[in-house]
Order: sequence, then structure tokens, then C-alpha cells
Amino acid sequence: MLELHDAPLAPLTTFRLGGPADRLLTATTDAEVIAAVREADDSGTPLLVIGGGSNLVIGDKGFDGTALRIATKGFELSGTTLELAAGEVWTDAVARTVDAGLAGIECLAGIPGSAGATPIQNVGAYGQEVSSVITEVVAYDRHTRETVTLPNEDCAFSYRHSRFKAEPDRFVVLRVRFALEDAGGQSAPLRYPETARVMGVEQGDRVPAVAARETVLRLRAGKGMVLDPEDHDTWSAGSFFTNPILDEAEHAAFLVRAQERLGADVTPPAFPAGDGRVKTSAAWLIDRAGFTKGYGTGPARISTKHTLALTNRGDATTDDLLALAREVVAGVHEAFGVTLVNEPVTVGVSLWPGAGPQAQ
Repeated sequence: MLELHDAPLAPLTTFRLGGPADRLLTATTDAEVIAAVREADDSGTPLLVIGGGSNLVIGDKGFDGTALRIATKGFELSGTTLELAAGEVWTDAVARTVDAGLAGIECLAGIPGSAGATPIQNVGAYGQEVSSVITEVVAYDRHTRETVTLPNEDCAFSYRHSRFKAEPDRFVVLRVRFALEDAGGQSAPLRYPETARVMGVEQGDRVPAVAARETVLRLRAGKGMVLDPEDHDTWSAGSFFTNPILDEAEHAAFLVRAQERLGADVTPPAFPAGDGRVKTSAAWLIDRAGFTKGYGTGPARISTKHTLALTNRGDATTDDLLALAREVVAGVHEAFGVTLVNEPVTVGVSLWPGAGPQAQ
């Protein structure tokens, strides 16, 4: 297992931000992952688990403890059943399933990060979520000190959330198992309006899975959501804020504020979220509050391609990024009475001043 000391963490994140870790271990087998976690737990050393680094905001002072980079490999496809090691590159795995003629994750193409992170965040985009195809998650349970297999129903999946995210200090994901679909090379039914419109079909239609994947990649690239070292719009964590979910009273108050600000004929985006709740668009809120594409004058700015992405223009610090994020949160709340919540995990810092440091 590779071991480095005073190791830079910024290169391991898509933001390219953050200070060093006291110690960085790179594990290439499940046994090495478990051994590193047990060692940290036995010694009381703070532990930071890193996969693809696409959902991390690490403080400028770095991490006072052991950072564990999971670099395990394993792609096993048997019929329509797929098992991925946690360290597998997610977008590569999606491409391989599409090449095999299988449907279920083709619209999750281009999402940066590792396979092991997908159940933690319940990764979703363009009408698909991994929770709809995950059957089991194999993880190391730090409480019981055992390897456990959690079926889908025990993962507590919800919008950009899961049991793994709710209990960040308990489970370390080792492997993820999926049930895909053999639709004769066709995609799953398209659920996202933009994807269907661009492909010239109706929502619910199927198209060739290869074409669906390629379309999503083009859409994501146009929004700066496909990693490109030369494009600072991709030096981000993708969507920095989750779409707010409002209860009936909150939604009614939001509509009043929106109409007062933008006119009586305005109709903010609204999507059913269950239990009488409504999901609205964080990007819409940010834009209508005055934070348009490219907003900012410092080294951290809103992407020129998508208002949901906060970006490092090359020489930003984490403090620069968080200052911009706080400005956006305050502006949206002042305009619409809605509080945005950050999607990336913060390490050693917090979006909310005075809230104390957070760690994964």
C-alpha cells in the first residue's frame, strides 16, 4: 500500500483545492482498504476516505489525519448483473455497460468520480438515479468491524442522500452491485425532458443506448460538467447546491416572494417530491437572484456554462470558493426565502460560518 506524508490533496479533487494530509494511503484491494480503516480506528486517527474527489471541498489547511484513497479495480458483468469495485472510474464503467448493450445507467455518463461514491450520494442526472438499479452495497462497517452486504431497501435512498451519507463515520463502501436491463441495445425509457427534446422523441420513449449516452455527454460538456483539465469551468464539483425540496407552506411562501420579485405571471419550476412536497430548481433560483453565468471577479466564480457550478479559475483557495458560495446562499435567501444546501462534502471547513469543521 503506497504511503506518503505531508501529501497534497488538491490534485485528488476536481476542484483542485485544499491543503495536504498528514498521511496519504492508496489502497488497491479491499483487504488494504479494511486494514487502513482498522488501523485508523484503533489508533483514534481521523480518517478521510477519498474516491474520485469529485464531491469534496477540503480546507486550505488540509487534513490532520490519514487520508485513504480507494483505488481498487473490478468490473464483473454476468448477464445483466454488474459488480463494480469502489475505485472503478464511474464514467468508464457506464461506457462499458453501454458497449455491452445494457440499459439503466446510460444517462449517468460523464459524471466524474468513483463507483463507490455513487450509492453514498445516490448519484442521479438526466432522469436516472443509481438507487433504481443498485441491488446491494458491500461495505466495511466500522461499528461492528465486519464486512456487510446491504440490500437496496437497507440503504435508505432518497434525493441525493442515503444511509451512507447519513452515517458518514460508519460505512466504507467496497463494492456496488447493479441490476441492469437487456433491452436489445435500447436505452431505458427517457425520463428527462431535455434529453428527449434534443433526441427528437417523447418522454418515455427508448432510443439506442449508445445514442443516449452520447447525447448526455454532449449536454454535460456544454454545461462544463465533463472533466477537461484545460477548461476551468470543469474545475468544480458539478452542481454545488441541491435542488430545494419545499413543503406546502414553504412552497406557497416561495411563490409569493417569486411573484413579488419577478411579476405575477412568473411560474417557478416545480416538480412533485412526494408527501405533498415540491422540488424546485436551484439553478433557477441562483440565476433569478442575480447570480448569472460567469458571476464573480475573483479566482472563484460561477461557471460560464452553468449557474449551479462554482469553479476554481486556476488560483483560487478554498476560502475564495466558500466566500462565493456564502454570497450565493445569502442572495437567494434574501430574494426568495429559500436556503440552498451544498451538495459536496466539506472537510475541515463549513459553508456556514461558526458551525465548526466538518469531515467526511
